[in-house]
Amino acid sequence: MAMARMDEDSYPEPVVARPSSNAAFWRVVILSLCFIAIAVAFSFMGETISPEMIVLLLGILAVIGVFSLFALAAGLFRFVGGTEKRTLARAIVDSLPYGAVVTDREGKIFYANAQYSEFSKGISKGIPVGVPRLFASQPEASEAVYRLSRAARDGRSIVEDIRIARGQSAAHWFRVTVRALPDYDGAPGKSVIWTVEDVTRDREAQENFYVELQKAIDYLDHAPAGFFSANARGRIQYINSTLADWLGYDLAAFEAGDLDLGEIVHGDGAGLLMGGGQDGAVRTEIIDLDLVRQDGTNLPVRLLHRAARLAEGELGETRTLVLDRSRGVDGEEALRAAEVRFSRFFNNTPIAIAALDASGRVVRTNAPFTRIFGLTSGERGIEGLEVATLIDTDNREKLAAALSDARAHKSEIAPVDATIPGEKARSVRMFISGVEQGGESDEAAILYALDMTEQRQLEEQFAQGMKMQAVGQLAGGVAHDFNNVLTAIIGFSDLLLLKHKPSDPSFSDIMSIKQSANRAAGLVRQLLAFSRRQTLRPQVLEVPQHIDDLTVLLKRLIGEKVTLDVEHGREVWPIRADLVQLEQVIINLAVNARDAMPEGGQITLRTRNVDVAEAETLTYPGFVPADYVLIEVADTGTGMTPEIMEKIFEPFFSTKELGKGTGLGLSMVYGIIKQTGGYIYPESEVGVGTTFRIFLPRHIPIEKEEVAKAAAAPVKDLTGNERILLVEDEESVRMFSARALSTTGYEVFEAGSGEEALEVIEEVNGELDLIISDVVMPEMDGPTLLTEVRKRYPELKVIFVSGYAEESVRQGLEDDRSVEFLPKPYTLDQINSKVKEVLSGKRESRDD
Repeated sequence: MAMARMDEDSYPEPVVARPSSNAAFWRVVILSLCFIAIAVAFSFMGETISPEMIVLLLGILAVIGVFSLFALAAGLFRFVGGTEKRTLARAIVDSLPYGAVVTDREGKIFYANAQYSEFSKGISKGIPVGVPRLFASQPEASEAVYRLSRAARDGRSIVEDIRIARGQSAAHWFRVTVRALPDYDGAPGKSVIWTVEDVTRDREAQENFYVELQKAIDYLDHAPAGFFSANARGRIQYINSTLADWLGYDLAAFEAGDLDLGEIVHGDGAGLLMGGGQDGAVRTEIIDLDLVRQDGTNLPVRLLHRAARLAEGELGETRTLVLDRSRGVDGEEALRAAEVRFSRFFNNTPIAIAALDASGRVVRTNAPFTRIFGLTSGERGIEGLEVATLIDTDNREKLAAALSDARAHKSEIAPVDATIPGEKARSVRMFISGVEQGGESDEAAILYALDMTEQRQLEEQFAQGMKMQAVGQLAGGVAHDFNNVLTAIIGFSDLLLLKHKPSDPSFSDIMSIKQSANRAAGLVRQLLAFSRRQTLRPQVLEVPQHIDDLTVLLKRLIGEKVTLDVEHGREVWPIRADLVQLEQVIINLAVNARDAMPEGGQITLRTRNVDVAEAETLTYPGFVPADYVLIEVADTGTGMTPEIMEKIFEPFFSTKELGKGTGLGLSMVYGIIKQTGGYIYPESEVGVGTTFRIFLPRHIPIEKEEVAKAAAAPVKDLTGNERILLVEDEESVRMFSARALSTTGYEVFEAGSGEEALEVIEEVNGELDLIISDVVMPEMDGPTLLTEVRKRYPELKVIFVSGYAEESVRQGLEDDRSVEFLPKPYTLDQINSKVKEVLSGKRESRDD
């Protein structure tokens, strides 16, 4: 049944549907009338023709007429009307190289072209039959024929490929289609057209193509060189078996797009491969660099890399041939190996290197250039790119001047420091050197660029730290001196209050003095908090519980226009911090957030754990990975500009109106967090809001802490008769402290310096129960005095008094097991309570 192309004259006569009964009737009538007219004509010719001849002619006509009528009725011949003549459309259909037959939806044939008649003549002896009958003897075609018949009855279009087995020989394939035809004259009802085409040769060609393609893929997979292809986003679309084996990947598990180019190319090589050329250009280049095996080891290779950029500038798929250069070479290959080693070093260096033409455009680069200048995305080509467009506008003139000096072949050209704009700006230092042009080379200068981003950040952090440290030392020194003054003011106010009753007119004046001194002491505490010399009383805290306790107070502080949301993570770890100071931190941040939302907004407090694994992924400057409890205070306020963000933790800096803030709030917050061992990082965007993230170290409670908390009990009786040595260089503070202790019954000895204190100890032969000493004193300070006292009286109790934090005081003590601490400024009750607490502990130890 294979088809062969034939000329039009060799086509069998196409089959046409018989005309309708009305048309046949009128044709018979016309034929009869013709015979009658001839007979009448003979009748008028009777005189000229003999009767015998007339009878003979009439007989012949009668026989012809009867035979024609019977033949016409039997269909042995027919009259062809004008509509049945071969038209252009019918000539086209008859010349088709495949069979076509028109039927109604039930299968009655209206027309079959010559090729279809050729198909069916072996089955029906030249009489066309429907397509279902054509394949009726082929069982493997039954399902397809059924679907075709259903589609013909429904007036749908369908295509089926039918395979017919031919014994030992190759099978034949036929493509059968059916589709509905629009109505036309002479067609009873709706009709469909069937086509039958022998596609055996096409099928064989297709199968041969797949076989050849599979062979080609097999040849490529097992070639002695590696090969891979990546798309415009740097995702590997294809990798051959050889390269997969070299890199240690399982090719059976590889899926297109699973592997990124940066995972197999060492260092900055991925950016170099994604650079491509100019728009609309195809670039093929040789690159020597290292690939990365799955186990992390390097594989030195030579790449024959082909990349094309479309006319729109988008990078097309790249194709790269990989040659293994890890094996040693000798003889003629030695020079080539040296070239490969140099190229690897050139592309693996941390310095960006680029050859520039006279106008400052890139001729060629190494791999780090793409990373340092932010070109690793592959969005634009590198070749022909003007370097000046990659840096900030402020430094382009400096770069142009350096390029001019390079073209003039000057020996010393000043480096150019510039910033590369982007989502995260980068700092670079560029060195330019001239090149002697020769031959066809278009290189005019060589650019070397160092990534200075981290160094600039460290320099800024160091400068900021030095400034903050200097201000902190100044603030701490001022605070220390103020504490001495405030201690005397508060102390003598307490002594005066002991002698005046509330009804005394002077009582209210004395209380006003004390209250003002306490307000001043609050400002001093803020200064000490900023300088990290504030006295903290740390304890183990459950952060979510204490924040929940603060919500009522916070809602009153922020007002009705601002909503407060609190979100806690699961099983938040405990921390060790000063509860009062931590509450002050949260209150301060909440109040600042409220002030940043004058029209109202939302404040969100969040707490959760940050384990060491997550902490290692954070990129905050100076942040040390560990287990932390994170406290976030976020608002939807006006936000801050980067210029303001740089100064928010500086003391006395404030964005509020004059008289509405001291500028010490955030500096105090910063100092408290740092003194607690944590970190605080603000993030802000103008018009969006600000978020402060506080990281506090996780604390694991121990049994001793719980026992100590349970054993602590308030002291009520403040009287005593022990002997106390008071060492203080500030006379007013010493006078108040001596009177406060003497009032409660203690025998007090005074000394104005460390040397004087040693003399007093010798005079009383060491018969003292307690030494109260200031830490900072001229000539001999408190820790030095302690060292001398311990040489002869190791069990003598000591209380250090200072305006600085206890932690900063204890740093200078070698043995602090029996040293207590009292911060300045202190009141009458505070010094008496501390002395009673220390001496009561001594008595208990002696009784034991």
